[in-house]
Amino acid sequence: MYKKQFEIRWSDVDANGHLANSAYTNFMSHARMSFFSDRGFSMPEIRKYNVGPVVFYEHMYYFKESFIGAPITVTIEVSGLSEDGMLFKFEHNFYNEKGDNLAYCEMQGAWIDLKTRKLTSLPESLLQLANKFPKSKSFKVLTKEDTRKYGVRPKPLEI
Repeated sequence: MYKKQFEIRWSDVDANGHLANSAYTNFMSHARMSFFSDRGFSMPEIRKYNVGPVVFYEHMYYFKESFIGAPITVTIEVSGLSEDGMLFKFEHNFYNEKGDNLAYCEMQGAWIDLKTRKLTSLPESLLQLANKFPKSKSFKVLTKEDTRKYGVRPKPLEI
């Protein structure tokens, strides 16, 4: 399990004085990029291959409030990866200094080719690194069908 600690800043709270929804997303994103970087997926490294990560969804569940000045720990566990490394899934948990679970998020994403703007598999050297990611107990090999498990599709605006 990967852990990253943050302190809740003034800019992280909402009008209710507790950690804002958007701050959870920002903390997860920062933690993921730290996780990737610590495992050889630094921004300069992935740019060599012209790939970048994209988020398909983040399903958040909130349990307990947290407030300005409080330390918060974000954990990451890899719960899915496709055979070619294109698709990935993370589980995030948020904890306060007492170890209380504040929130949980399931996140799924993929890698895109930054020139074609299309999904792409990982280059072999990055795939070898990805296959060494620590895996959660619920880990599964992902397929394209996993990206459609909620059945949500785009709908054009009816004018």
